[in-house]
Amino acid sequence: MTIAIPEKQYFKIGEVSEILNVEPYVLRYWESEFKILKPTRTRARQRLYHKRDLELLVEIKHLLYDEKFTIAGAKKRLQEMKKQAAAEKKAAKAPKATRVKEEIKALESRMETAAADNQADYRELLLEIKKELKELRIILEG
Repeated sequence: MTIAIPEKQYFKIGEVSEILNVEPYVLRYWESEFKILKPTRTRARQRLYHKRDLELLVEIKHLLYDEKFTIAGAKKRLQEMKKQAAAEKKAAKAPKATRVKEEIKALESRMETAAADNQADYRELLLEIKKELKELRIILEG
């Protein structure tokens, strides 16, 4: 099931209803059941759905109508999908963390070598290491 989502930032409930081919009351019901679905409201209290809301509604419709999930089953499946997405996002950041850990190990090794060498060189090396650690901290925070 592929639903074409127009390139817009906001959608009114009538537009979403047409895109998904469901009645507006169904969307309002899903909103009451699926707490992660929170369309914004205008001053006139009209619902405005973001594109990510619409994508979530497409998934809800797929789970309920195509996969024949119950409301409770669809909620559980959406939670699982959310956890899986978070795990994938965390895994994508892992190479960066691994690289930083390797750099820290290399710096520790250089510190040990410097400790065996001259004390003057040791101070200079420590200042260099301090600078590199600051750079790593900026990388990790950014």
